[in-house]
Amino acid sequence: MERPKTLHVDKPWGSFDQYVLNSLCTVKILTCNPGQQLSLQRHKHRSELWIALDTGVIIELDGRILTPDKGAEVWLPAGSVHRLSCASQTSHPVRVMEISLGTFDENDIERLEDVYGRK
Repeated sequence: MERPKTLHVDKPWGSFDQYVLNSLCTVKILTCNPGQQLSLQRHKHRSELWIALDTGVIIELDGRILTPDKGAEVWLPAGSVHRLSCASQTSHPVRVMEISLGTFDENDIERLEDVYGRK
C-alpha cells in the first residue's frame, strides 16, 4: 500500500486537507494519557497514516523516536514496528488521527511489547 498524497485546497473561507478519496479506509482518533503508551506493534494487512492533533505526541517507528509537530503526518507502512506514547510530564492527553488503509481487523495487531500484559 502506497502512502496517499494529501491534497491541500485553499478556499475563500480558509482551506481543507483531503487525506483519502473514495478509498476503503478506517478512521480513528487515538488518545494517549500522560505517562502511557500503546503496545509496540505491527500489522500485516494495513498501513496507517497518523496525523498529530496535539503537541507532545511521541511516535516510535522502526526504532526511531519521532516528536511530530501538531498537524504533522507520519506514514506507517504495513509491517513497520510502531507505538504511540505521551510523556509523563505532559499535562494533557495527546491525540492522533489514524487513517488505516487496507484490510482493517483488530486481530491484525501483532504486539511485540505491551506494558498492560496483552498478547
